[in-house]
Amino acid sequence: MIDSEVLLENQNKNFVFSPLSAQIILALTQAGARGQTAQEFSTAVNLPEDVNKTEEAIRQLLPTLKSTHADISLSAANKMYLGKGIVIKKAFETLAVSSFQAAAENLDFAKSTEATNIINHWVEEKTNEKIKDLIPLGALDASTRLVLVNALYFKGKWNTPFETYLTRKEPFHVSKTQTKQVDMMHVEDFFNYYECTKRNVKFLELPYLDDRLTMTIVLPNEIDGLASLENNIESLLTPPPYNKERVAVSMPKWLTETSVDLKGILERLGLRKAFSDSADFKNLSDESLQIGQVLQKSFINVTESGTEAAAATVVSLVFLSAPLVEPDPIIFKADRPYLYFIRHNDVILFVGKII
Repeated sequence: MIDSEVLLENQNKNFVFSPLSAQIILALTQAGARGQTAQEFSTAVNLPEDVNKTEEAIRQLLPTLKSTHADISLSAANKMYLGKGIVIKKAFETLAVSSFQAAAENLDFAKSTEATNIINHWVEEKTNEKIKDLIPLGALDASTRLVLVNALYFKGKWNTPFETYLTRKEPFHVSKTQTKQVDMMHVEDFFNYYECTKRNVKFLELPYLDDRLTMTIVLPNEIDGLASLENNIESLLTPPPYNKERVAVSMPKWLTETSVDLKGILERLGLRKAFSDSADFKNLSDESLQIGQVLQKSFINVTESGTEAAAATVVSLVFLSAPLVEPDPIIFKADRPYLYFIRHNDVILFVGKII
């Protein structure tokens, strides 16, 4: 799966990635493909072979990626940038607008700097200026025919905020031999909690004010337990049988920015034809097109009050009330490497790790 591959390729560092952002824009790309090129998207990106099923799923999903809560911002945006003179098929354009809410704009990619700045400015605007310079200078040129972009933005306040006055420097065990000082946040309340003895790991679910949105912390019991979790990340994404427990939580503040080129990962997963001269995107245009780049840039900031996260992906072609007598709280101290993910209902928005 793409989540596992991306995490494994980015070892020994804090990392954040949005599988949703990648899947949305790759699904739009798949809609323009035919034959074996289209089939490889199903294998590599876990998209249905029936493109109509993918389109319907995206069409139903995108309107839900909004929150009416005053303290929650959640949005997803898609855009198509067409090279000078390129003609896309009416059926693809209609699908892109109706199912993916992807507006189209024409650009002269021969004017590389100007085109790059226009696309990057759109991404900045859609991610509240958190994702800057998604496309590096020089990445676009006269051979670029089409650029598809997705931007995903989330900012939310915790349902139970961490107390700012309790935040203090504490040790974080990077490994059995290495420790660093971090700003450790603290809060105690009733949370969804589960300990899996078989996998030697704890799960903690931290809700935001919009209860459809949660952050899950997956904490190994051992300092060096992260590696085994990374190899089986897909099995961790299904919510475990939580119990509502009183938990004393200690967790670092963190800010992570990540850039990743997905081309090599996608090729290893089986998406090869789309990057080759034999790519078939004739459902998109009569022109001969192939994927040149698949880039994602992600940002997350976790503080006492809440979380702000954003991601942008580009494809260029080219809770119970407290009992009267309270038991001692369960101690959940995230002072060693762990995984986390942000979920909106059943959809994983962001996946990351802290080291």
